[in-house]
Amino acid sequence: MTPRLVQRLDFLDEVCAGKRVLHLGCADSPYTDEAIKAGTLLHGRLAKVASSVTGLDGDEEGLDKLRAAGYDELVVGDLEKLDETGLEKNFDVIVAGEIIEHLNNPGIFLKGVRSLMNPSTKLVVTTINAYCGMRSIYYSLTRGKGTHEPVHPDHVAYYSYATLNLLLKRHDLVVNDFLFYDMGTDHRKTTPWYLKAFNDLSVMFSQQLADGVIAVCTTGEEV
Repeated sequence: MTPRLVQRLDFLDEVCAGKRVLHLGCADSPYTDEAIKAGTLLHGRLAKVASSVTGLDGDEEGLDKLRAAGYDELVVGDLEKLDETGLEKNFDVIVAGEIIEHLNNPGIFLKGVRSLMNPSTKLVVTTINAYCGMRSIYYSLTRGKGTHEPVHPDHVAYYSYATLNLLLKRHDLVVNDFLFYDMGTDHRKTTPWYLKAFNDLSVMFSQQLADGVIAVCTTGEEV
């Protein structure tokens, strides 16, 4: 099956609608205040479509900000020690949005996530695309001779169709769907025109040069 091209937020709305959701990395640190103020907080968006949302994050200050904004069902937890959170396996969907590229030990993280999944749970992993055309073009045109890389300062890895699929498979997760996601409509408002042009030209040429990737997984066990 050829992977589809989607809008990440619209896809998450669709997957989480009416479901019991566990949102990992819910505080969106260090941009919590900014996201709450702008109304772009993913946790808030999920709360509008899901039947219930439990948020988990290791940033206690960020969680306090979410509580002050009116969100409850928040748990302090280490993403690389999820088996110690005491959460039950009663979630329909677990959202790991834009966090795996930040982690020192993604394998330990996935092992912990699997411990929270029942046979019907869907794990949705989203992350930036290693072959993103927009970033590649921008990187190739800069004069930093390889040192001026357009990457978040907290990222430690890039993932692609092949590498993310293999990582998930090695940790006993079955990829039921794989997608590419385009630059979000929310990001277009603040993205320089030339980066939007690089993105649109890349995706027009080939969708696998899109901004990011999404894997939808299950444990592969019988329901």
